[in-house]
Amino acid sequence: QVQLVESGGGLVQAGGSLRLSCVASGGTFSRYKMGWFRQAPGKEREFVASVRWNGAILYEDAVKGRFTISRDNAKDTVFLLMNSLKPEDTAVYYCAAGQSSYDSWGRGTQVTVSS
Repeated sequence: QVQLVESGGGLVQAGGSLRLSCVASGGTFSRYKMGWFRQAPGKEREFVASVRWNGAILYEDAVKGRFTISRDNAKDTVFLLMNSLKPEDTAVYYCAAGQSSYDSWGRGTQVTVSS
């Protein structure tokens, strides 16, 4: 399994932006699909965005047009740029990695959007 460490969370006003980063170690990063998930208080963890080894990208409908996922294989890092943030985006954001299913998870970074 690969080890994942997220950073970049924080408190931001509605309409603001944050960029999350996730650095991977202990595996061949370029072979993994990388994903971002989030979990709000009292809710189940949900998919946000993913980028496969070949660059194919998926987004959850609620973040399309506002969030951008990208990866830098030279730095073993995946990013999530979040624009036009809304209070409903408040959650702990987790980075995940895997070749077929996601089998490695980070500890998460808190994102809080104030209204």
